[in-house]
Amino acid sequence: MRPAELERVTVAEAADRYVELVRARTLTGALSPATAEVYARDVATLVDLAGGERVLDDLTGQDIDAILLAFARKPDGRRAHAGDGTGVGASTDGSGGAQGQSPSSQARFRRSVSALFKHALLAGWVQLDPMTVSTVTARQRGGLRPERRALTREQAQGLIGAARALEDSPREGRRDQRMESRDALIVLLLSTMGPRVSELVRANVEDFYTNDGVRYWRIFGKGGRTRDVPLPQAVAEALDAYLERGRPVVSGRAGGPDAKALLLSWRGRRLARGAVQGVIDRVQARVEPAQRRSVTPHGLRHTTATHLLADAVDMDAVRRVLGHSDLSTLGRYRDELPGELEVAMRIHPLLRDPKRGG
Repeated sequence: MRPAELERVTVAEAADRYVELVRARTLTGALSPATAEVYARDVATLVDLAGGERVLDDLTGQDIDAILLAFARKPDGRRAHAGDGTGVGASTDGSGGAQGQSPSSQARFRRSVSALFKHALLAGWVQLDPMTVSTVTARQRGGLRPERRALTREQAQGLIGAARALEDSPREGRRDQRMESRDALIVLLLSTMGPRVSELVRANVEDFYTNDGVRYWRIFGKGGRTRDVPLPQAVAEALDAYLERGRPVVSGRAGGPDAKALLLSWRGRRLARGAVQGVIDRVQARVEPAQRRSVTPHGLRHTTATHLLADAVDMDAVRRVLGHSDLSTLGRYRDELPGELEVAMRIHPLLRDPKRGG
């Protein structure tokens, strides 16, 4: 039940209390730390856009509309590098303006804000949830057109080729700061296996093992679920190269929190998730301009799913690779690829000649 009296807290104070509650829920396993940080980041953005000194209960549906529109047009720092001269991958506000938030980011922000107000209603901070009277639709929130997130086959192969060639490239700088084998491994794991970036940076050396001559990665995913995924041969070779001669020496006490980490900075500390985008950008700079297109780590997850599905890989196998519990979730990762309909009709299974073997 709602409290009998309204507590007129400011937006900033409500945000602080809510974020503290969200982070406390990670202790009980109700939320993952990564999810809690996403909520915290979105709530901090709400404070910036709404004004921290305003009283939360004073926000109206029109205020929420304005906040959603402002967020939609807010530059997306992850894709600021999209202006690499290719003109591909940019998302605009519909009028040729600056890059804004992707539709998925807008939907996530709206969910975060909605969760805050649902709690505020129960806590007695607001009389009415303004989200219920918001009138801005997804199409109106900046008019952003969904950008293609999956790389085409040529673009993906260009990125993978650049990663595999890193070991043979001229090396510059101090010997103890050369990260070519690590960068190659990061790009290959993201491009071919599609892990979440949190799963990638959380990986430990001991999570990789060999069974019957096949290398596996035991991935610790959302909700405490694990999945064992075999590594393609080229990725297994990149892993061995990194472990043998590219992994930095771990700093600090033996047995410290970073001692088991697979991916390390040159200082010997576990790689931060924010550093992964920089790795992709450095490798992407080595790709031929005709094949180059900026992409985020999650875009490489889309790339993995899209091309596995386009190549008629069993949907349940793709689901297990990505770590989803439901097949229906794969729809969000399925991007249209140029020419795939023509290929499908050309190799139609009902028109194959059984006498000729296809």
